Amino acid sequence: MLGDAEVVVDMTLGAGGHAAALLRAGVRQVVGVDRDASALELARAQLGDLAERVRFVRARFSEVDEDVVGTEADGVLFDLGVSSMQLDDAERGFSFRRDARLDMRMAGEAADEPSARDLVNELPEGEVADLLYRYGDERRSRRIAAAIVRNRPIETTDQLTGIIVSAVGRRPGGPHPARRSFQALRIAVNRELEELTASLPHAAGLLAPGGRVVAISYHSFEDGIVKRGFRDDPTLQVLTRKPLTASDVERAANPRARSAKLRAAEKQRAAA
Repeated sequence: MLGDAEVVVDMTLGAGGHAAALLRAGVRQVVGVDRDASALELARAQLGDLAERVRFVRARFSEVDEDVVGTEADGVLFDLGVSSMQLDDAERGFSFRRDARLDMRMAGEAADEPSARDLVNELPEGEVADLLYRYGDERRSRRIAAAIVRNRPIETTDQLTGIIVSAVGRRPGGPHPARRSFQALRIAVNRELEELTASLPHAAGLLAPGGRVVAISYHSFEDGIVKRGFRDDPTLQVLTRKPLTASDVERAANPRARSAKLRAAEKQRAAA
C-alpha cells in the first residue's frame, strides 16, 4: 500500500514520527492532524524538508471529515492515547512521575474545556469514583475518590499522586498505584473514547476503494471501540482477525509499546 499511496491521513501527528516514516516509504502527501498546536509546531520542525509534503491540520478526531481532508485518502492512521511528547513535557500535567500543575488537556491550557484539576476538585465523590472505574478500570476507585474529596483542593500532579498512594499503598516492584487514575482522568478530560467512536465512520468515509485504516490502541477500552467499529462498518473488510502486538525486541527498545495493539481494515471496492 505505502509505495504507491498518494495521500495518508495521520490522525495523531504528535512529533511527526509516523508521518516521516510514511513519507520516506513513498507516500506523496500526509495530512497531519493534531488538536495540540504545540505538537504541530514540533512536527513541522522535526520533519525538516519532509514538512513540504505535509498539510498540518489542527482538529479533533471528530472534526476530520471529507471537507477537512479535501480528497480521498489511501490510508488513515490512528496512534491513540497520549503521545510521548506530552508525557515527557512536565508542564502539561499528564504524568504522575513529574510534578506540575494538574491539567491533562491535549489542546493545552488555553482550551475551552475542563482540566483534570477541575474534575478532581468539582465532581461529587460518586462521580469521581465512577470515572476512575469506567476509564481506568481502577478497582479501588471508591477509596481513592473518598481520599481525593477529603484532600481538596488539589492543584498539582504530586499532590494527587501522594493522595492516591496514601489511600491504597504501594507494592514494591508493582505498577505505580496512580497509573490507572491518571489514565482515567486523561481519557475523561479529552473525551478520548467519545472522539474515537465518532471518528471511525468518518475515517472509513475518507478512504478511496482499497484504502486502509490502521489503529494502534493501548488499552482495552480503545481496542474494543476499534474492533467493533471496523467489524460493524459495512464498507470495511477487517484485515486483522486478532490485533498485532509488538515483538519482544520492540518492547525492549520501547517499553511504551508493550500494551500496543494494531488493527487494520480495508475499504471495500464497489461491486462491478
